[in-house]
Amino acid sequence: MHSSTQVSRREMLAGACGLAAAASVPGRAFASGEWPSNGPIRMVVPFSPGASIDTMARMVAAGLSPRIKQTIIVENKAGAGGLIGSQYVANQAADGYTLLFQANPFILAPLVNASGNRAMYDPARRFQPIGQVAAGPLLMAVSNDLDAKSLREFIAAAHAKPDSISYGSAGIGTVNHLSVELLCSMSKIKLTHVPYAGLAPALTDLLGGRVQMIMASLPSLLPYVNAGRIRAIAVTSADRSTFVPNIPTVAEAGVPGYQVEAWWGLFAPAKVPASITQRLNAELGALLAAPATVQLLAREGANPRPGSADDFAKSLLADVPRWRKLVQDAHISVG
Repeated sequence: MHSSTQVSRREMLAGACGLAAAASVPGRAFASGEWPSNGPIRMVVPFSPGASIDTMARMVAAGLSPRIKQTIIVENKAGAGGLIGSQYVANQAADGYTLLFQANPFILAPLVNASGNRAMYDPARRFQPIGQVAAGPLLMAVSNDLDAKSLREFIAAAHAKPDSISYGSAGIGTVNHLSVELLCSMSKIKLTHVPYAGLAPALTDLLGGRVQMIMASLPSLLPYVNAGRIRAIAVTSADRSTFVPNIPTVAEAGVPGYQVEAWWGLFAPAKVPASITQRLNAELGALLAAPATVQLLAREGANPRPGSADDFAKSLLADVPRWRKLVQDAHISVG
């Protein structure tokens, strides 16, 4: 990725203001009382302000609001790996005035909390997918102290000394955690997991050599890769990333069939009227086609993924069995 894409969350939010103006295009007039004329729309983000998903949600809210001619207010309801905010939205009226902006934890959190006492929800029954917003690979990076310059060398070292290599994550059940566990499962290696309360401390310990590997977003790691402080050895997507085309995928570098992407998407409570789903999906698709949106997403190391609500739902549910099996086989739980 070029240095021009390595910008702060603050800059991305500033860019969203310009995107809102660019997205303000004429639409058909709606009769009095017809959605969304009854008041502001709430877009719930089940994580804290400033997180990557929060930044993405505010960008989408800023872009959609002028298109539907209604204010969209982003509300943060953090806790339990995204379960609290998601459960809250599931219990709201299916009238189009409460939406959920979610990412990988939408599927992962219920699985790793299945044996605990936290609030649960069924992604297939409690929500109506509106549309996918974007997706992008994670980057696998290792400490300079680790004698592994490729994924094959990394796997060989792990095979030679099981559990001797440690990796950091943003917490149990996060995509950073489960993406590595999937690698372990598919390559038959054993690593030591060190969960942190967020990605920042995990990255600090990677830079300090206290853990040897991490999988995280491109913007999180590339500045340190480019500075020579850590070494990138693979991306997790099925194809090479256009942002770092010189870095091989995990699949081509030694683990055929491996694929993980970070994704973001928009949801509503189940049984929301089809007319609302269709309107939001159409406006979201138009927003994602705007060059300004593409540029803002690139700063998150992601590409727009417009498509139908049905396609989004099918892709999510098709991935559940893989993650469920991994969670069960590896006995992963926060309960």
